[in-house]
Amino acid sequence: MLQNLSMLGGQLADQASLMTLFNVLWATFAGIVVGSLPGLTATLGVALMTSLTFSLAPNQAIQVLICVYVGAIYGGSRSAILLNIPGTPASAASTLDGFPLARQGLAGRAMGISTTGSWLGTLCGTLVMASLAPFLAQFALSFGSYELFWVAVFGIVISGTLAGGDPLKGYMVGFLGLFISTIGQDAQHAYPRFAFGNSDLAGGIGLLPALVGAFGLAEVLTAMGRPQVKGVITKVGSVLPRPADVARYWRTILRSGLIGTFTGTLPGLGEETAAFAAYAAARRGSREREKFGNGSIEGLIAAETGESACVPGAMIPVLTLAVPGSAPAAVLMAAMFIHGLNPGPMLLVTTPEYLYRVVAMLMMADMAKLFYGFFLVRPLLLILRVPRERLMPVIVLLCTIGAYATTARVFNIWVMLVFGLLGMLLRRWKFPMAPMILGMVLGELLDKNLLRGLTISDGSILPFFTRPICIVLACLTLASVVFSIPGVSAWLRRRLRPGAQRTAIG
Repeated sequence: MLQNLSMLGGQLADQASLMTLFNVLWATFAGIVVGSLPGLTATLGVALMTSLTFSLAPNQAIQVLICVYVGAIYGGSRSAILLNIPGTPASAASTLDGFPLARQGLAGRAMGISTTGSWLGTLCGTLVMASLAPFLAQFALSFGSYELFWVAVFGIVISGTLAGGDPLKGYMVGFLGLFISTIGQDAQHAYPRFAFGNSDLAGGIGLLPALVGAFGLAEVLTAMGRPQVKGVITKVGSVLPRPADVARYWRTILRSGLIGTFTGTLPGLGEETAAFAAYAAARRGSREREKFGNGSIEGLIAAETGESACVPGAMIPVLTLAVPGSAPAAVLMAAMFIHGLNPGPMLLVTTPEYLYRVVAMLMMADMAKLFYGFFLVRPLLLILRVPRERLMPVIVLLCTIGAYATTARVFNIWVMLVFGLLGMLLRRWKFPMAPMILGMVLGELLDKNLLRGLTISDGSILPFFTRPICIVLACLTLASVVFSIPGVSAWLRRRLRPGAQRTAIG
């Protein structure tokens, strides 16, 4: 332990230079700006910045990329709270309670809470990474295709209760997202499914244009359908988080941080899954479930903590196994190879201090994010003072550019339009949108691991139900469905109350 603290202290001392501080400040700011703009993702930001770091020393280049990564994941909450449009897919969960809080005139408090949750989430994940990286990597390695299949199924099932309301509607929309994710070529044989001879459909439905359409364009269309559109209340109040909020929900923060970190260690899940998983866990354990989806401080801080804790969590398999935990982590790993680093099992053997160098980089990016989070709150709130009727054309333009810019395909603009209309209809019929997006996120993971598992077992489904971790995940999935049935949870609570048991005995 003393040796580990000594290495961490040495790496923090090495980072204490004016050039490093300058790189941290501008790169984190650039990441926040990229994350705040709808359609520009952390993956895109890290990829674009990689081409600008060839002339930098390896340590400085990786520091810049980590700051962009951390800043972009956090920056997505700005537009999620202010405009109900997630700047990045990971911020979709923050729209559920962040935007309702803004409509209640609590935008400043919401942004302060999101900043605090994001800062604590990254800090929690970084501490876990520094202390338990080898152990978590070994545990994640035990998840094969069978276990990852059940992880995806469990995620889609719990999505039915993410936004409250009727769980059946949540299940229906979640499995609609799962179906949409199957459009395109299958992962093993590249056979086109549901393409109907169309080459664009054979390429699949992109998550980003679907997300921008379902949340961005649908919001515009819904607002245009209202008879009298009023601007969001711009009362700011204090942007600093209330100590009571942090102290009251410390269990939620700790639980969300651990969930986000663990989710990050599982390759393929990513920050959006971590945010929704932390949000769902917070809602299940909350005494204020009725507030979730209507402006819950607990729900917002859970989502922000979970997605930010996933960033250092995703770095664990990168450094120990050379397996990226998320899409931005994959780009970051490629940049490490470009700059002469070789992440993988031998990295911690040949250069054990490099783990703590990355920990020091994450800590510096986290502190810069905290500074900018409080410093930029009031300027960003000026967006709320613009009448929504004037803001709508700008939002449509940003959505169109964001949908097109990722792959330069006109087809993605059509995808955005279709999902915008679909999102407007689903909102009108009181269907939640978040489960559909989560179904699309987890659909690829489910499909790929189902096909791979069946190939390994020669078509047998028994390994999906006989492996120990699979049994646990299957039981959790079944329990989630049972407890979502109206009246079941209330009946069980009545049966398990001590007074009820004594009455039954008497």
